[in-house]
Amino acid sequence: MSRLDEALYRSGRVCPWWLCFTFDNPLRRMLQNPDAILKGLLKPGQTALDIGCGMGYFSLAPARLAGPGGMVVCVDLQARMLEAARQRAHKAGLDGIMKFQQCTPDSLGLTIPADFALTFWMVHEVGDQRRFLGEIKSALKPGGTLLIAEPKLHVSRAAFDRTLAIARDEGFIAVANPSISWSMAVLLRRP
Repeated sequence: MSRLDEALYRSGRVCPWWLCFTFDNPLRRMLQNPDAILKGLLKPGQTALDIGCGMGYFSLAPARLAGPGGMVVCVDLQARMLEAARQRAHKAGLDGIMKFQQCTPDSLGLTIPADFALTFWMVHEVGDQRRFLGEIKSALKPGGTLLIAEPKLHVSRAAFDRTLAIARDEGFIAVANPSISWSMAVLLRRP
């Protein structure tokens, strides 16, 4: 385990890689099907960011939607998560569409302009949400969208509303509130 991973686990701010296996099961697929959730949010040839991708549970769906002319950049703090996502992409035959990038606690390091960004059950782990959401906004093309979903059992409504207020302060416009099992969710657009 790297020193960064060890420090992150001790801080309690990130989900340990070994716990993510519990999130990737048939029951979750029935309740949170990535293909159904992301359908219509990404078109062939577009670029998506899966920020906090973990082991890639949600990463394959945008790769299938973007297709061979598109790209999905999977971003995570933890090298073990990215390696698991890389293996999943290879097994699905999507490794030519998916790119993998390890970020730091202070920067996502995004350099590729994107049409869509996904943050699924992870914004609550970010210390500086203003910087984080500003960085995503800068990475999105004008008109690009960001889907934020947070777990209802772990994040309070007040905390979710604070995240939305920060997103509005950063210039995002709420365009929809998708219904996602066990989640509070909002689809935001960069003007």
